[in-house]
Amino acid sequence: MNQLPPKSAVASPVSESTNSRVEALDNLSMDSFWLEVENIKQSAEAEQEECSLADVKTQEEGEAEAEWLQDAGLAELLGDPEGDKDNLVLLSTLTRTQAAAVQRRLDTYSRSRRRRNKHPVRDVRDVFAVGSSQDTAAEKEESSPDPLWHNLRTSNTQRKAQDYSCTVRNPGKEEVFNMDVAYSEQAAVLLKGSFLSESRKLKDGNALTRFKIPKGRLGVTRIGDLSAQDMKKIPTLALIELTALCDILGFELKRNKAAKLKTTEKRLFGVPLNTLLENDQKLLPNTKVPLLLQALLSCLEKRGLETEGILRVSGSQTRIKSLEQKLERDFYSGLFRWDDVHQNDVSGLLKRFIRELPAPLLTAEYLPAFAAVQNIPDLKQRLQALNLLILILPESNRNTLKALLEFLSKVVAREKNNKMNLWNVSTVMAPNLFMHKGLPNKIPEGKEKQLAEGAADVVRMMIHYQDLLWTVSSFLVAQVRKLNESNSKRYQFCDKRIKNLLRKIHADKDKVEKNQGEPSKVVKVHASLLLKDSLEVHLNNATRVADVLRQFQKNLCQNGWNIVNTVNLLKCNNSAECTNLLLYEVGGNIGEHCLDPDTYLLDLYHINPHAEWIIKQNPSYPRMF
Repeated sequence: MNQLPPKSAVASPVSESTNSRVEALDNLSMDSFWLEVENIKQSAEAEQEECSLADVKTQEEGEAEAEWLQDAGLAELLGDPEGDKDNLVLLSTLTRTQAAAVQRRLDTYSRSRRRRNKHPVRDVRDVFAVGSSQDTAAEKEESSPDPLWHNLRTSNTQRKAQDYSCTVRNPGKEEVFNMDVAYSEQAAVLLKGSFLSESRKLKDGNALTRFKIPKGRLGVTRIGDLSAQDMKKIPTLALIELTALCDILGFELKRNKAAKLKTTEKRLFGVPLNTLLENDQKLLPNTKVPLLLQALLSCLEKRGLETEGILRVSGSQTRIKSLEQKLERDFYSGLFRWDDVHQNDVSGLLKRFIRELPAPLLTAEYLPAFAAVQNIPDLKQRLQALNLLILILPESNRNTLKALLEFLSKVVAREKNNKMNLWNVSTVMAPNLFMHKGLPNKIPEGKEKQLAEGAADVVRMMIHYQDLLWTVSSFLVAQVRKLNESNSKRYQFCDKRIKNLLRKIHADKDKVEKNQGEPSKVVKVHASLLLKDSLEVHLNNATRVADVLRQFQKNLCQNGWNIVNTVNLLKCNNSAECTNLLLYEVGGNIGEHCLDPDTYLLDLYHINPHAEWIIKQNPSYPRMF
């Protein structure tokens, strides 16, 4: 499970007496971790199954690089005639550190192919237009004409040979979390400096460093704000960025091969997430989290949040197994009675559901990477890596993980009654997320405590910083825009009438696009699902999304607009809050983008002048028509 260098020791800012008290509490909390491990083993033995901490299945040189290039959407660089040529467009969107990460893996793959006397692949310089195309890739690496690549390689070599220089963070202090610049580019700037490190002894959630994402002129984009079409581009970009970040830090990012899932006759437990969701969507369209998990979490939220030791105190294994069988039989028919189930048994069912998934919730491919995050000394860079890993997860895994983490946050919020603080919850849940029967592993002797604490620390970060981790970085959104623009330019219309029609539609916008510095602009905001009329908005440098929504609500309530649906659509109480309305950016260089209320619209217009702006009702609010 360990791919990164051992954690460097850091000094603790607390006093010695406080240290001994915290260590005693930590040891007690880690007892909960090992008790949970023992419960999992006993449950597995009862069913004649083996369960152990997940490990990495190592691959031969070149094999991992080839798989990485395919996952990064660059299969054509391997000489694959069936590769998607349009995906090569993303090379033009990469930062220097991201391009260096691609180059490094292509170098390694090329050398491995030559050793095996296979057909040559495209030379690196043919892709990045660096140096003479007649030089070999090996000579390229030795000469390193790209100064950035040479500096990164030299710095990484030096960094591997020495411990990180760490300064302990101030507990509870607020820091800026920059999402405008690629994380790997930020790390490259810090190569010669020292990293801030958080003391691992600070298990109290209130003592953790607080991070604030500064809102730029374009606001903040959360997971779910982008269309499914645009979100499909994010995992590829996040994988390249995560690899580049690990390269800068001198860490090797290893991944497992995708495991083949065994079929099961069950309908709930031990069923792949996608299969569960397909079955659930037949009953409730647009279901994003398995209905069984929703029911388990709902039951615990209603009756278990105040229960002392919830999640930690194990229910009866016999009752849990019996309840599982009843659920398999009665859940979809609606005959299962949750009121008759003890809270601790429900929490046992919850943990069992997560463990019984055919593939880990964090995926077999990236479970080692999640576990390895613990070894990054700098807390901010650990969170950067986690943010990218979460973006890489399949949508079903990511949505399910988010539902689980939101529930765990509610458990922590009731700490005074249930005696389960952030670290307690993390130590109990870590074995259920990081242990899987399909991924056997032998833990290195003497590493048990380090691996256990590290796994719990990763879970702690995911619970405490989930709002930050479920944010799509501005630099990734910008790369998606570039990809869409490049793909649009490459597309050729066969029908000249379509080209002429589009040219006519966008004639006025093209004129504006040439004058990016204009101080104001009048645009139309549509609300076709709500009104027959559109809203004319005068944009200036101070106009935000929230201002437009307020103006829309004011006109709707006071001017008697022609409403398509019932007048009860909105409850107008002269309030400035429009939380039941959202403004979307649609088309141009983006598919569909739900805008942050603090987005400055004139800036957005200059970035995407061909988009339409549409007001819609917030889907999280109950529809009133």
